[in-house]
Amino acid sequence: MATKSHTEVPSGGKPGFPPFAKETFASQIVWLVITFVALYLVISRIAIPRIGGIFEERDKRIQGDFADAQRAKEESEAALAADEKALADARNRAQAIGAEIRDKLHAEAEERRKALEAKLNTQLAEAEKQIAATKTAAMANVRGIAVDAASAIVERLIGVTPPAPAVAAAVDDALKG
Repeated sequence: MATKSHTEVPSGGKPGFPPFAKETFASQIVWLVITFVALYLVISRIAIPRIGGIFEERDKRIQGDFADAQRAKEESEAALAADEKALADARNRAQAIGAEIRDKLHAEAEERRKALEAKLNTQLAEAEKQIAATKTAAMANVRGIAVDAASAIVERLIGVTPPAPAVAAAVDDALKG
């Protein structure tokens, strides 16, 4: 007797879908359960722990990277604060140096001004002495010129030369008053 193969058509119609064949249904369920249990054991004992390890490693790496980033951020903030402090210190030093130089230059200028003022006061005193001497000399000459001029005017007006002591006394009288 010949055996039926799964490709033979029963009773002359279309062949049925093999998984739905009633004759092989029980064995298919047994193999499905065996395959499911084997696959479950492989996944639960090998794949899931590996995947869990990968996730844990990834979490650790992320936390480590986050900690490194936080540490780098704190270091950069500390460096920025140190730079700002150094810049502020440099600004303060520059202002102090500027003020010191300004005060020094101001003191030097004041010293030069005082020296120049003293020199000018000395020159002014000498000039005043010369002016006074010149004025005294001029006043002495003015008296002589005034006496000569008065004598010449009187002579011209009246035609007689007045005596020199009288003209000198009249000029002295006029200069006093």
